[in-house]
Amino acid sequence: MILLRSVWSRIDRFLAAILLTVAFAAVMPARGDAAVAVGWLTDAAIALLFFMHGAKLSPEIALLGARHWRLHSMVFLSTFVLFPMLGISARFLAPNFLPEPLWAGVILLTALPSTVQASIAFTSVAGGNVPAALCSASASNLLGVFLTPLIAGFLLTRHGVDISVHSVLAIVVQLLLPFVAGQLLRPWIGAYVTRHARALKSVDYGSILLIVYSAFSHGVVDGIWHQIAAGDLFKVALVDVALLAAVITILTFASRQLGFARADEITIVFCGSKKSLASGLPIATLLFAGHVGLVVIPLMLFHQIQLMVCASLARHYAARRVTASEPPSGLAARSA
Repeated sequence: MILLRSVWSRIDRFLAAILLTVAFAAVMPARGDAAVAVGWLTDAAIALLFFMHGAKLSPEIALLGARHWRLHSMVFLSTFVLFPMLGISARFLAPNFLPEPLWAGVILLTALPSTVQASIAFTSVAGGNVPAALCSASASNLLGVFLTPLIAGFLLTRHGVDISVHSVLAIVVQLLLPFVAGQLLRPWIGAYVTRHARALKSVDYGSILLIVYSAFSHGVVDGIWHQIAAGDLFKVALVDVALLAAVITILTFASRQLGFARADEITIVFCGSKKSLASGLPIATLLFAGHVGLVVIPLMLFHQIQLMVCASLARHYAARRVTASEPPSGLAARSA
């Protein structure tokens, strides 16, 4: 449980920093020349963020895990197929439940890749297959650079959101170029990045906070916060909870029906139910330039909800393992 408390400590500080950034944007939004400068800085922050992703993620790890293709297929299908299908279905069944910008945010949320750090941390706490979690989460982020803008652009365009194919492809390039640069330089800087991972984490967090400030500044200046009621925030939270509950339930049931080992089930559930805030905010900023404020609300709420739910679920799995006197099978359990 020491690891779990450590994860929660970092989460709480980061969440507090995000909330303070939102409050600062509400009181002192960037206007005029300052807004232009913040826009340039945000573009640079997005490039830096994806450069760091490229420098940190190891393609060798993803390839080494290829033999666990059934497990990884479950995670990828959940991340890039099941989630979007559930999001589109929810919007189809209740189109008036949320304002359109919030539904757009939900659709974008469903197309995002999994997280890396949280997926691995919770899998470890629960006693899951940690090497497989590392492979799946890393590969999900690699694929997300290509797939997320394409999936989100396709789904949003099909449902009345004005997004051109050119802008989607431009976003892929804008994310892909720094990511590829990071991958190409990884043989020279990879060891440094790994060695100074804790210090460089502040670069990730700082980039995300700048993106949050830019997004919410736009919202304040454009007056969009007067367009959303407290009830709508509650409804967004309900949609997020319903999506997460549905995915966890489906993955748990499918894993057991397909005969996965318990450790692999844990990995599938945690890696397949996560959505990455670090990837989502930059993509939303590029995809919805100028009116991103409301769009990112479903993602920010989902981020906190998934952490609370998965922390509880990890404790539940760990308690059951202790009760059943199971060995921590994260390094040993395998499924073909």
